[in-house]
Amino acid sequence: MYQPFDQLPDTSRIWIYASSRKFSVAEQEVIRKTLQDFCAGWATHGKEMPSSFEILHEQLLVLAVDESQLGASGCSIDSSVRALQGLEQALDLDLVNQGKVTLKDEDGALRVLPALGLKSKIALGQITPDLEVVQPALQTKADLKHLWLPVRKSWLSSYFSN
Repeated sequence: MYQPFDQLPDTSRIWIYASSRKFSVAEQEVIRKTLQDFCAGWATHGKEMPSSFEILHEQLLVLAVDESQLGASGCSIDSSVRALQGLEQALDLDLVNQGKVTLKDEDGALRVLPALGLKSKIALGQITPDLEVVQPALQTKADLKHLWLPVRKSWLSSYFSN
């Protein structure tokens, strides 16, 4: 069952999906309608789960489900991926491909890059230690408070010479 994002508990499980480009205003409306409809009927083992979503920075999608009474099953997670794949096809997006890294530039603009080739971008100075990167291991809504981590404190830091 759909609930406004701010009404889900901080312990709610989350999944973050990055688009390689910003969503237009019209696309955001399609995304909101599609995901609100999806969350309204999102169920596991035939039981509806309190769930929601949020669009961050016009480019990141966060799906959330309150698992306090019933955890999301593999099948229910697969159904969320199918819903996102439908959005990918309808809006020509790349969301569910997890081989990406999301960086925030000094001006606040997001760059979503393929994970392959990051080392060469660092060597060329296109990625610096002072940029911020989305933490890939976030698991709960409360973790969103720590969405961004300086590159120098992330797993990417090993690619920089000291």
